[in-house]
Amino acid sequence: MDFLEIVGQVPLKGGVEISGAKNSALPILAATLLSQQEVKIKSLPQVVDIKAMALLLQNLGASLEWLNPHTLQISAKSLHHTEATYDLVRKMRASILVLGPLLARFKECLVSLPGGCAIGARPVDLHLKAMQQLGAEIKIEQGYIHAKAPKGLKGNDILFDKISVTGTENALMAASLAKGITRIINAAKEPEIAQLCAFLQSGGVEIEGVGSSELKIRGVENDALNLKDIQIIPDRIEAGTYLCVGAITNSQLKINRIIPNHLQAITDKLIEIGFSLDIQENSIEIYPAKQRQAFEITTKEYPGFPTDMQAQFMALATQCLGTSVIEETLFENRFMHASELQRLGASISLKTNVATISGSTELTGSDVMATDLRASSALILAALVAKGVSRVHRIYHLDRGYERLEDKINALGAKVARLKEK
Repeated sequence: MDFLEIVGQVPLKGGVEISGAKNSALPILAATLLSQQEVKIKSLPQVVDIKAMALLLQNLGASLEWLNPHTLQISAKSLHHTEATYDLVRKMRASILVLGPLLARFKECLVSLPGGCAIGARPVDLHLKAMQQLGAEIKIEQGYIHAKAPKGLKGNDILFDKISVTGTENALMAASLAKGITRIINAAKEPEIAQLCAFLQSGGVEIEGVGSSELKIRGVENDALNLKDIQIIPDRIEAGTYLCVGAITNSQLKINRIIPNHLQAITDKLIEIGFSLDIQENSIEIYPAKQRQAFEITTKEYPGFPTDMQAQFMALATQCLGTSVIEETLFENRFMHASELQRLGASISLKTNVATISGSTELTGSDVMATDLRASSALILAALVAKGVSRVHRIYHLDRGYERLEDKINALGAKVARLKEK
């Protein structure tokens, strides 16, 4: 098992190029199961979750060829298998995304209940209810979802009691081959969903309301779609993380290959803290702040402040003047990084879903343990400003969602080494 050894308080400067968005790539990879023609997916990030999804597609019978490290050619024309087994699905929760396309195209499938980050309950109930609204029969048997729609799916209204990104994505993919019109009410509005809509539209699916909380889908009444090639949008969470690298070390960094509009909640907060930003069409440059002020954050669904940036801003709060408050409203049990930040010297108090962080704290290098994907990046941020050497263990979490993070940070001047546990 690998760990990262990080020498703190090393000056940083330079630029970093952002990879494709994992959270856009995963549903788009799943959506290729709907297509009867070969499709190329470009700008895929080389991360563990993408490799796991590719392996799952291959196991289902799709033909895959990597044309280069970031471009995958997929043909699901002669799919022969509609069972997503536990061995593959347990590796990540996003595996549930194959449910909608398999059910829509083959009218029956067996999908294991998923795994992934241990952040709260994250129930699949919303996904199952959406499939039932489209006419599917659902049974849970021995840890598997058995879904059937012998006469095919039929368009209907799907009302989500709670906003769900992957739930919206599954409903979209299922509705794309359903007969008639489907309305998804209280849909998630993330840019990743907008890109999935564009991908489905390339195959002839009519979708209205893209980017809003209500989507109207007219399904294609064929056995499959003819999807076109697509390039994955830049990863807004990776971009936000590198902006936080600049912010916590108070360095001048340029973040390239991004869509600034997708980062507005993050950039607005950085400006409020005291940073100057030069925002261009596809880049943002962050400049050192004279003084970094404490802040308050409440995580919300897009376009609000992303829960996936909460941990990184908690690390940043330790270096700001005053007391910062972070309220997590989307997931329970998402402050596991707080106790690890405390090992580095952070002063953090927790009360249910609210964290209070005392700023202007001198952090000291220590051994810490990553508990989930974003927590791992927060610990690395803190280690960059800690006095001495830190070691971040269990970085397999990091590898699920960040491409070559240590290489990208080292190119800025950092001293980060990936080593093997003894």
